[in-house]
Amino acid sequence: MASAAAAQPEYNDTRVTALFRRLRNGDEVAWLITLLFAISVIVITSLLVAELWFGSAASRDKFGLGFLTSKLWNPVTEEFGAYPFLYGTVVTSGLALLISVPIGVGAAVFLSELAGGKLSDALTFLVELLASVPSVIYGLLAIFTIVPMMRQYIGPGLKSVLGFTPLFQGPVYGVGYLTAGIVLSIMILPYIISVSREALLAVPREQREAALALGATKWESTWQIVVPFARLGIIGSIFLAFSRALGETMAVTMVIGNDMAVHKSLLAPGNTIAALIASEFNEAIGAVHPAALIELGLVLFVLTLLINGLARLLILITTSKGSAKA
Repeated sequence: MASAAAAQPEYNDTRVTALFRRLRNGDEVAWLITLLFAISVIVITSLLVAELWFGSAASRDKFGLGFLTSKLWNPVTEEFGAYPFLYGTVVTSGLALLISVPIGVGAAVFLSELAGGKLSDALTFLVELLASVPSVIYGLLAIFTIVPMMRQYIGPGLKSVLGFTPLFQGPVYGVGYLTAGIVLSIMILPYIISVSREALLAVPREQREAALALGATKWESTWQIVVPFARLGIIGSIFLAFSRALGETMAVTMVIGNDMAVHKSLLAPGNTIAALIASEFNEAIGAVHPAALIELGLVLFVLTLLINGLARLLILITTSKGSAKA
């Protein structure tokens, strides 16, 4: 018993010595510092959710879940509903994806597989430059270019061809859902192109060479081998762009028309959650109006969270199917 008791301090000294040795080498210090950085992300997100939750208490207590389905937004009578803005956010972001995904993925394929080295580098630089342009600049350019074109040419042309559908009926003002969707599609293009290009470049060269050795053409190798191999990165770029489009504020505010009603026509003016918060928050008075705007921010946060969760789920499903086939 005495010998065992004497050995215990020696064992503890050995562990303490090893700990100090790891601290001196920097392993434990680096682990602790990086752990704190990782925890800070969780803390910031939690604080953000808590601020939105408690800040929207007055609105949640008054309207409950009916806030999501109500179409009325009247600061005078303090009646507020999120449906028109939730609808506008989803519609404009969906239109942006419909326009930008084919263009973005096609451009990424060209830059990574078909273009020469110098041409690819030059165009990639321009794409990255496009991503750094402030959103208010996009809005200003859209006011002087896209809005007049939509009012004079694009809108009337769509009405003459597709006016039998409710999506392209009513007066054409130039501003509206479709205009905002076009501006958003231009803004999210760099994200799709850049991330998709990197995913395509990450495909091992052996995959391409094996397909070419079996007699495939350059395009067959790209479309049937390279693109499926990089599908997870491409899907990630699409959802990243979608999340970016959901939260865009200034450019959309300048071209969507800021109408509080819900319209089936894509040519009609509307509004989005981010645009409404930006345009009304400074003038909001009382207790319910600011709380309703904060609750809109909470709804947008939850919507973005659901989109990112869906992206993760889709990637997991795609990965499991690929593993099963292998």
